[in-house]
Amino acid sequence: MNTPCIAILGTCDTKINELLYVRDRLINTGHVRVKLVDVGRTPSTHPAIDITQPTILAMSASPYKPSAPLDVSLLPRGELVKALSERAAPVIAALAATHELHGLIALGGSGGSALAAGVMRRLPLGFPKLLVSTMAAGDVGPFVGESDVAMLYSVVDIAGLNDILCPILDNAASAIAGMARAYQTRLNAEATASESPNGERKTKRIAITMFGVTTPAVTKARELLARYRCTPYIFHATGAGGRAMEALIEQGFFDGVLDLTTTELADELVGGVLSAGPHRLEAASRAGVPQVVSLGALDMVNFGPRASVPERFVRAGRRLHEHNSSVTLMRTTVAESEILGRIIAEKLMGAGKRAPTAGEKTEVWVPRGGVSVLDKQGQVFWDPDADDALVRALRRGLQEVRDDGHKIRVVEREEDINHPAFVEGMVQSLVQLMKLEPVMHNRSEDEKGAHL
Repeated sequence: MNTPCIAILGTCDTKINELLYVRDRLINTGHVRVKLVDVGRTPSTHPAIDITQPTILAMSASPYKPSAPLDVSLLPRGELVKALSERAAPVIAALAATHELHGLIALGGSGGSALAAGVMRRLPLGFPKLLVSTMAAGDVGPFVGESDVAMLYSVVDIAGLNDILCPILDNAASAIAGMARAYQTRLNAEATASESPNGERKTKRIAITMFGVTTPAVTKARELLARYRCTPYIFHATGAGGRAMEALIEQGFFDGVLDLTTTELADELVGGVLSAGPHRLEAASRAGVPQVVSLGALDMVNFGPRASVPERFVRAGRRLHEHNSSVTLMRTTVAESEILGRIIAEKLMGAGKRAPTAGEKTEVWVPRGGVSVLDKQGQVFWDPDADDALVRALRRGLQEVRDDGHKIRVVEREEDINHPAFVEGMVQSLVQLMKLEPVMHNRSEDEKGAHL
């Protein structure tokens, strides 16, 4: 069908009037098709509901009582939200995957927002998701996570239609309708433009990690990769960025990874604010995706304003640098650097056990001239002893042959990580691992074959 379809997710036992208002606006003003999905504690029998609460509960096995249907009416509020979210998520995801849905809108307070956000975070990036919430004026991190959920503050509680809430719901309906149309158009265009005759994508997707102190390297890498049939996707190494990249690698979205900036590992180890969690730097090896890894910004741990740096570090006289009024950086020590080298080696050696030949698709590039713009001779974080400890531990951990029969190649260069020659080497290695094809322009044959 040419008309996009939008799912409305909500607790019909408590917010049926508000949900029906949005449904009416979507159908009569947005001119889209609608599926109303009930995720309330008490099942509703309203005729406008397209996917009922019992249907949601029947779609997946209960983790609470596998041998019997789950009675959500008896669950505590927190468990209720978790149960309904876990069961609604695969239902909506399946409809989105088959392009039967082109957008999802939800209304909720704290519990409803948590429920809906759990569903939305399971949907692909780029799929329109809009959450009208009483919680949108506060810390939305727990709701959004590393996804692209859009949140709209309801101003008043979603508990009765009035002249404050109704215009907000009007805007929300118009917004999700517009997003759904754009998404459907994009799907149609991608279906015809992005596939080659044999079903393969014409361009390869490459994930690249970046921080402010490795921006020159990433800028150069993008310039070089523009010569090949690939699309780079830059992830800011802020914790959420690393988690998003790892999740997309797990989903099979990427064909290669230029993991130039592994700084999130330092925050995870030391307790900084930009940790990507314990599974950073694992997905590519597990999936057997070609990757070239470096040590970008492992010279630092991130905190907020200077006053937010934990007192134990201040008392220890740790080397601090105010990146700006909101960000304070702390230099990693020799001991921490040694642990980081060991962690990287363990992840690259161990994570690939389930992916045969993953080792031959992985390289580690070591910039002996420094791992960031601050870690160069004469700069505030220059510490050859810490860098040496990092590299020695890394080399020791990678000297064994992996279980897949391959030894990870380690390349040491004298340049710093942002030096053009160092970046050219990393990019050339990834190009070879991925077997990237150069872009052909209307130039002489010699120029067409030239790259890097």
